[in-house]
Amino acid sequence: MSPETLVKKEPVTHDFSIDDFNSHVMNTYARFPIALERGEGCRVWDTNGKEYLDFVAGIATCTLGHAHPVLIEAVTQQIKTLHHVSNLYYVPVQGELAKWLTDHSCADKAFFCNSGAEANEGAIKLARKYAHDKLNIEDPVIITAHASFHGRTLATITATGQPKYQKGFSPLVPGFVYVPYNDIQALESTIAHVDKDGRRVAAIMLEALQGEGGVRPGDIQYFQRVRQICDEKGILLILDEVQVGVGRSGKLWGYENLGIEPDIFTSAKGLGGGIPIGAMMCKAFCDVFEPGSHASTFGGNPFVCAVALAVCQTLERENILENVQKRGEQLRSKLTEIAQKYPDLIAEVRGWGLINGLELKEDVELTSPQVVKVAMEAGLLLVPAGPKVLRFVPPLIVTEEEVNQALQAVENSLKQLTA
Repeated sequence: MSPETLVKKEPVTHDFSIDDFNSHVMNTYARFPIALERGEGCRVWDTNGKEYLDFVAGIATCTLGHAHPVLIEAVTQQIKTLHHVSNLYYVPVQGELAKWLTDHSCADKAFFCNSGAEANEGAIKLARKYAHDKLNIEDPVIITAHASFHGRTLATITATGQPKYQKGFSPLVPGFVYVPYNDIQALESTIAHVDKDGRRVAAIMLEALQGEGGVRPGDIQYFQRVRQICDEKGILLILDEVQVGVGRSGKLWGYENLGIEPDIFTSAKGLGGGIPIGAMMCKAFCDVFEPGSHASTFGGNPFVCAVALAVCQTLERENILENVQKRGEQLRSKLTEIAQKYPDLIAEVRGWGLINGLELKEDVELTSPQVVKVAMEAGLLLVPAGPKVLRFVPPLIVTEEEVNQALQAVENSLKQLTA
């Protein structure tokens, strides 16, 4: 969609006090010192009226950018009709969204919730129930990867293979074992060790591409062997697609880049284009939930489902995946050129579609948050993926010109920091 078709608004500035904010809001984020209040397309404005090119998109969430006419229409029409009733009753638009998702994926069924963490919680619960009901495993284990990220609930930080997210929250939830990502020998050895006294491995839970772990794509051969192992041993394969799903990878689902199908996969972030929704989807054979097994008060209400359905239909109708592929290639190509200019500073450029990372070398003092701060001063919003990786996750409608503008800001920022 071209910028001209977006709803235009006059700039508005408001008084804002960081001190007042901090006096009332819990200190759970290391926030950058700007306050955003308006957006349009791939641009946002802060409370002082300064404009930024947004290559964060709510951390890979604002699929169609800001103030997109389709979202405005969907939100407006649904809030005037019916916004929430609960799952005690049938919600027609929830069924429509589930049909779209299952028609456009390998899944047969969908469960709706409010976030990626909740979707992953649902997947964990489903895998455990399947282990008990179908495999007769009394003490099931789910294998996840080091450097993974699956959410902030107690079970999902345990599933997350990063101790920094677990610190201070013990005792953690039992039943998780970690392996290196993209290392098939380590996985096979771990399965053999866990199952040495009887079968316990119920599921393997992986990200198709590790986002918070440094924008690390899954290796095709690795994932195809994982799929083969799961088939041979009757292990469920769960893919966390919270960050890469709904078109961000250049395909609708991240698993399509790997040539496999999961048994269970999760989605959130981009599904609602910024409106909170999560989905856990599975194949029919492992759909063991029944009334009372799992639930969500807000999950799948008419409001969020109408918006998510509008996002999905717009992706398809406007062939936005083609733009994701082209802009992703443009971004990686230009980032590679920048990396070649700074061989002592930059280690690697990697990613899929419009989720890309630029990794700084470990032996340099410069960190990704430092680059983010300088780029922000230049009017570009980026997000770190760890201390050494810059993450580029713009709205999927980003234009060729906007990608070039962002890359120029990155190059200028690196020049400034290395001068």
